[in-house]
Amino acid sequence: MSNKKTPRASFTVPGLSIENGSKVAEILQARLHALNDLQLTLKHAHWNVVGRDFIGVHEMLDPQIDLVRAMVDETAERMATLGTPPNGLPGALVKARDWDDYSIGRARTSEHLAALDVVYTGVISSHRQAIEATGELDPVTEDMLIGQSSKLELFQWFMRAHLEDDDGVLSNTGAHTETGAAKKSK
Repeated sequence: MSNKKTPRASFTVPGLSIENGSKVAEILQARLHALNDLQLTLKHAHWNVVGRDFIGVHEMLDPQIDLVRAMVDETAERMATLGTPPNGLPGALVKARDWDDYSIGRARTSEHLAALDVVYTGVISSHRQAIEATGELDPVTEDMLIGQSSKLELFQWFMRAHLEDDDGVLSNTGAHTETGAAKKSK
């Protein structure tokens, strides 16, 4: 059987209809793509960060990458538990996503942190939408997404602590793109 097209589930967890289990799994597939993309983006930044505070930022990213990878696994396993095979293939991610690749290459720590702040804002916002959507269907999945969001928000705070001035203003305030945030942080 080809892994390119996900078959419809013939079972799900007790107490949840197959239809609702499939709806939840569809929401989780989008989260799986976002989390897979996030862990790759974080690793890319980890390899390409340079300049002042290099080692601190380089080493700060590793535990984030590890925890996001664990979220990927947790999300995929929840989908399988719901009776829907997860698709973690790169082609499926690229085809399904509605965002562009991370646009920062080799750059200073402040530029990567500002750009990653924008990335985290997107992932966290869409995770919160998934929480709302799954809460009506499956509180177990909702709980998993809440736990993941808590960690993602903490990671974003770690980044923002590097971008914040004494008055509590972020250097990338008002930027909506990675490149815009990176330019503002210089």
